[in-house]
Amino acid sequence: MKTSIKEIKETKNNFAKIKPLLTDNEAHIEAARCLFCHDAPCITACPTSIDIPLFIRQIMTQNTTGAAKTIFSQNILGKSCGNVCPTEILCEGACVYNNLNEKPIDIGRLQAYATEHAIKNDIRFFQKGKSTGKKIAVIGGGPAGLSCAHKLTESGHEVTVFEASENAGGLNTYGVAPYKFSNEDAKEEIEYISKIGFKIKTNNKITKDDLPKLEKDYDAIFIGVGLGNTKPLKIEGENLKGVTGATEFIYNLRKNNQKIKIGKEVVVIGGGNTAIDAAVESAKLGAKVTIIYRRTEHEQGAYYFEIELAKQNGVQFKYLISPKTINGKGSVESITCTNNKLMPSKNGNKANIEEIKRSEFTIPCNMVIIAAGQEKQIDFLKSIKDLKLDNGKITVNKTFQTTNPKYFAGGDAINGGKEVVNAVANGRDAARAIDKYLMQEAR
Repeated sequence: MKTSIKEIKETKNNFAKIKPLLTDNEAHIEAARCLFCHDAPCITACPTSIDIPLFIRQIMTQNTTGAAKTIFSQNILGKSCGNVCPTEILCEGACVYNNLNEKPIDIGRLQAYATEHAIKNDIRFFQKGKSTGKKIAVIGGGPAGLSCAHKLTESGHEVTVFEASENAGGLNTYGVAPYKFSNEDAKEEIEYISKIGFKIKTNNKITKDDLPKLEKDYDAIFIGVGLGNTKPLKIEGENLKGVTGATEFIYNLRKNNQKIKIGKEVVVIGGGNTAIDAAVESAKLGAKVTIIYRRTEHEQGAYYFEIELAKQNGVQFKYLISPKTINGKGSVESITCTNNKLMPSKNGNKANIEEIKRSEFTIPCNMVIIAAGQEKQIDFLKSIKDLKLDNGKITVNKTFQTTNPKYFAGGDAINGGKEVVNAVANGRDAARAIDKYLMQEAR
């Protein structure tokens, strides 16, 4: 059955940006609110240490190009970070206006405004450095890998990014809710970044069998692989039609431009930001959505503003509930859950939860989305000689060098899954360390 023009328009409207791009007038008015603090706490709160007061002053004085340069000098993925960063927690959360009971400066949207100006007008500030004769392989074309590749190219190295998916971008392309950052946004940003001169080989998954040749052909290797598939719950009915992982659900949604079929009644299992994204996306596609979480709202991992967004989109929350079985004949028909109660902690940590006996109940649904975290890519990482892991995360020193000196790493591979901006900072700083390592070796 063909999708009608009306349905296409409705879907487009439902997934419109929740933080629309500022107009010139809006940007100048917002920038004029900044107090330009001498010891600006917003800079400290930014993992990439962008000089925020400087770029805001530049916007205020109508030097938008200069503002973009200030941002990109520290964060080459400044556009995506301006849109997807939890600015409410980071830079805006540190804004001094919070102490004055005033609305903080809209730093994220100002950053998105300036970087959009540079990308749309193809204003580029960096070029490939004089050739060093050194070659670096970057495994993973997500934020960490792209940031690393750009900085290394700026230093004059030959860089090739190996990306397993059909498009680079990682989380920005496949894992972020489209109402925050669209496919078109991701594509434009990647094209802009890669123009400096590094190669991106997509549909090119590096396996353990490729490593000997990679180590022979390249002087250094950066590991920027993200996390894997959603962790299974290991409960009955998990293989029924209509059950999917949140990561896979968002991937398919992004890949198919929001044109996917979902159930009319959706249950999302989990309490993190990925669970919220999947729930809101399902609601925007017309589903009745319920999130169930085994602990309390106070202990929920999602940011408070994400939870509020879900509530505004009609998502229902049920706390202190655990899934027991997913029911159906071939396809999902319902999910059976139990109530939990909090028990005092013996060691002062989080209160324990205990299932309440004979408290089973059933929620009718025809789709279940599991958001119980993602698996780490341990098998691949274990195949790299002398690479030390700690609970599935790569161990690195302060220069992001691993225990195998030829390898450096950053992003989810070392932190288990943080924000895009953390990955960008890791990639940038690792590139500086790789450059120093290779050039010292060359002397």
